[in-house]
Amino acid sequence: MEAEKKPASRPMSRQQLVVVGCILMCELCERLTYYSVTANVVLFCTNTLKLESTTAATVSLVFSGTVFIIPVIGGYIADTLAGKYNTILGSGLIYVLGLFLLPTSAFDYTDFFGADDDGVPFDLSTSMRRVYYFMGLVFVAIGTGGIKANVGPFGAQQVEDLGPEAVQSFFNWFYWFINAGSFIAFLGVAYIQQNVSFSLGYLIPFISMIVALVIFVAVKSKYKQTPPGGSIIVDSLGVCCDAGCRKFDNARKSNGGKYPDDFVTGVIAVLRVIPVFLLIILYWAIYSQMQSTFFLQGERMDAKLGSVIMPIAVLNVFNTIIILILIPIMDKVVYPFLAKYNRSPTHLQRIGLGFVLSALSVLVAGILEIYRKKDIEENGVIEQKLSGDTFNASSISIFAQVPQFALVGASEVFASVSGLEFAYSQAPSFMQGLVMGLFLMTSGIGNYVSEAILEIVKEATGADPPDAWFPEEMNDGKTENLFFMLAALMAVNTLVFVVVAYFYKYKAPEETQYLEVEKVVDPDKPPPYEQTTGGFHENPGYSEHPESTRL
Repeated sequence: MEAEKKPASRPMSRQQLVVVGCILMCELCERLTYYSVTANVVLFCTNTLKLESTTAATVSLVFSGTVFIIPVIGGYIADTLAGKYNTILGSGLIYVLGLFLLPTSAFDYTDFFGADDDGVPFDLSTSMRRVYYFMGLVFVAIGTGGIKANVGPFGAQQVEDLGPEAVQSFFNWFYWFINAGSFIAFLGVAYIQQNVSFSLGYLIPFISMIVALVIFVAVKSKYKQTPPGGSIIVDSLGVCCDAGCRKFDNARKSNGGKYPDDFVTGVIAVLRVIPVFLLIILYWAIYSQMQSTFFLQGERMDAKLGSVIMPIAVLNVFNTIIILILIPIMDKVVYPFLAKYNRSPTHLQRIGLGFVLSALSVLVAGILEIYRKKDIEENGVIEQKLSGDTFNASSISIFAQVPQFALVGASEVFASVSGLEFAYSQAPSFMQGLVMGLFLMTSGIGNYVSEAILEIVKEATGADPPDAWFPEEMNDGKTENLFFMLAALMAVNTLVFVVVAYFYKYKAPEETQYLEVEKVVDPDKPPPYEQTTGGFHENPGYSEHPESTRL
């Protein structure tokens, strides 16, 4: 694999520290919000909405998948119509609408309105709660999807003039703040949802998202932005059609084509990352097990810590803890040490290591499943009540799941963080939102792939114990075989990835010109990409101003 040459970085200015700090705090609050919504989707669906556990797992996977599909649309809107700042703000407002509907679906209205003269309570029916809840999830998916595609690249733009190492450090800390938010959600909010009430547990993310928007808007005048350009998707397809997807030189203006040379070069750069993105999909299918099969496994293990029943979602905290510990170590110790001896791992090498760790996580889960069911056979079950539902659980502590969650967390430090940086660094500036959306889309497709695998397994092995690999009641099936199959699939995927990574050539670093918000001549009429130099947006009205910000 061909490594990138990285020029030396400069320290941040005070203004950059403030701006980046606000973006990171905004991301922390937004991720606290998102993970507070996803932490107990399965439990809320089975307890309050009265859905079967396998159906609840499907809801969780489809919602998570949709959340990561929408960033493609969010990136397109930012790149071609609204710009990153406006897209993030607009998506946040839609987000808040969805978050308002979630506590509405969980609230017990009889506490306030009582019952009529015949004793019938003034409350929502289960079907109406489902309507409010699913509508809320739709708006949350639209809102968080629009934010996810743009907030990372938007933050990186604020420090890009400091060099590639500053961008790498930004994405490391960006991911650290993501997991700080998830830590609070899984440890605190999930506990409130399971052991106090879902109405209060869903009110907290509503407030958190409002705080995120306030922080984000607070330094609006300090942000550096690029104006949106033309229809990137349409014109990229036009380049491919003119080139026949093979002879791209035919599409260049210098060779008689219709498109600027640098735009064609940008399209080629995007097409090169597609094989890498395709192989990342299965990684996210493994990752999604934390919210589906790992959760269902945890419901059937002893959740008591002393006299306190811990929320099943608390295991995600150990995923988060390993990330919070590893990111500073890698960013401040390991990567600088390797760089000192010219041994810095490339993006793809780090992603490959993440793949290996994710395969180990489901392998460990399968081994635990064998011992969990063996314990039930030898010692019987314990009846465990979680938010009103009763589960036949093993006497093995839920904290036996810590290794599999920690391995997923360690894999994220390499696969997900490096993937974000890879997507950002390999895209020209006028396609960064789109390419970041495509990277996040791999996570969404991964959730759908996970759901497809579960459906295929149910169809192939049946739904009836003892031969079913994924029955309604995991205690009676062979779910360990499902985990081992996922590990084997990931191992094969990793081998293919090694071959693709070996032949991949990194895009050469480019010098990008961005504009300060206050210097844009007419923000409502940004220049199309044809008026760019070096493949990046440049406002022709400021060609005579050498002081224009360069990032």
